[in-house]
Formats: sequence, C-alpha cells, structure tokens
Amino acid sequence: MHAATPTWTTLFIDFEPDAHQRGLAFWRDVTGYAVSATRGADDEFVTLQPPEGDGHLRVQRLGSGETRLHVDVHVADVDAAVPVAEELGAKLVERPAGMPYAVLTSPGGLTFCLVPSAELRRAEPVRWPGGHASIVDQLCLDIPPRLYDAEVTFWNRLTGWTLTRPTPSNEFGRLRRPPEQPVRFLLQRLEDDQDAVTAHLDLATTDRAAEVARHERLGARVVQRTDRWTVLADPTGWFYCVTDRDPYLRMVR
Repeated sequence: MHAATPTWTTLFIDFEPDAHQRGLAFWRDVTGYAVSATRGADDEFVTLQPPEGDGHLRVQRLGSGETRLHVDVHVADVDAAVPVAEELGAKLVERPAGMPYAVLTSPGGLTFCLVPSAELRRAEPVRWPGGHASIVDQLCLDIPPRLYDAEVTFWNRLTGWTLTRPTPSNEFGRLRRPPEQPVRFLLQRLEDDQDAVTAHLDLATTDRAAEVARHERLGARVVQRTDRWTVLADPTGWFYCVTDRDPYLRMVR
C-alpha cells in the first residue's frame, strides 16, 4: 500500500449544462437512489444516495464542456497522495488552495480526483418490481491501443489491485477489486485510435432483458445488443452498458 491507495472509489457523471436536469432525473430513477442536497460554490454537485450503504455515484453540472465520466479516488491523505500519483504517471491539473481535493489526469488523459476518505459501506443491488436486481458498479475505461499499456499499468499501480490482462481474442482487462470496494475497473482496449482515454458506466443485473426494458421506459434508447451486454444511450445521448454480470458478486473473479 502507498499514500494513493484508494479507500473508496466514486463514479462522477459530469453533465454539460443543458443536459444536467434530464440526466440527473434519469440516473436517479435508474438507480432508485435519493438525490442529496446540493453542494459546491454553484450548487453543482449531488450524490445519488442508496437506501443502505454509502454513495458511489455522483452527478456534477459542468459550467461548460461535453458530458463525461470521471472517478474520485478516496485516500487517507490527499497531500501525501498527490506526489505518489504523479510519480506513477499522473499529471496534476489543479490543487485549489484551501480545498480538500486535487484534480489530475491519468497518463492517457482521463480526469480523476484525489479526495478525502469518508465512505465505508458498500451498497447492495436494488430489487425491482418483477424480482430482478441491478446496480451501477463498474467503470469501463475505453483506451486507445497506443495508450493501453501505460494506462493499465498506472491504474494497477495506483490501486494495488490484481490485474488480469486481455488476451489476443479478448479486448478486456480487469482489476480485481477488494470486496469492500463499490466500483470495478474494466479496461477495454479499443480497436481504433482516439485522442485520450474516455470512460463509461456499466450496470450489473440478474435479468438483462427486464433491466433494459425498464431503462427504455425511463427514456433510454438501445444502441446495440451483444451476447453479454447491451449498449444504451440515456435521454441526453450519453452511452452506457447493461451487462449480464452478477450484481451480488462481492469480488471480481
């Protein structure tokens, strides 16, 4: 372990201003979570709070720019964690004076924040009418081929989690999260190039067909179906996936 080892991880949907209201309402309803009181200088931050356990999904209203996903890495000491992350390959973007967080980018250009530890209790999946269950629990990093090795090595060393690398026939690597952590890391090696690493959300569910139908009723649109996951666009046009993974699994195998 080192100073930047995560004690918790939080996924942050950063909505462009015009999409914020629709996006927040959709993800509130998809998760079944309550919306916290607003916070921040411009009331731009909220947490989606599960019925039991601590929040691991938050929403930000951007001042400008396109909708994106970033991750908050919770650490015991932000000041001590920043130089460790830099040594591992991160770039410091902002360390606001008097504020408890630091904004950085990964070697591949993905924005993440180092923030103080607070949350401790992992939420359980929500069970829906009809009996199936689901939870948002995965960060999928979409990594262009030329950046893959550096990006994967960085997140492996930052988290300290065991890495499973992709095979020639499978483009997905994985980091084995500890059972108390709320967020999995999936490491997708893209076929085509792009300027920087991006990311999207994945949900796990016990019944993908029922879960996808529920999302469609809430305003989502199916983009693609595969044998193991369905790609959807939320009402703002932002892409995410619903997968066949077991939402009750406490550790990646």
